[in-house]
Amino acid sequence: MTRTVMCRKFKEELEGLDKPPYPGPKGQEIYDTISKKAWQAWIEHQTLIINEKHMSLMDPNTRKVLAEEMEKFMDGEDYIKAEGYVPPSKA
Repeated sequence: MTRTVMCRKFKEELEGLDKPPYPGPKGQEIYDTISKKAWQAWIEHQTLIINEKHMSLMDPNTRKVLAEEMEKFMDGEDYIKAEGYVPPSKA
């Protein structure tokens, strides 16, 4: 049976993650409140902003910014967007 969570991003019961994405309390919080669908959407968005903003994951400030932006993304607040990005056509 698939584990479900009340997803804090999409505000509905959805399939949960298979395991916490990070160690410790933050990973457990994400595991308990974020769906696979929302986590995948965040990973895709995070990749876009890392590339668009030329961020380095070696920089501790980048990791801090990404953690803050993830919270905003999941809570439906205003978050960093990839300016000028046009998704590929599905045609």
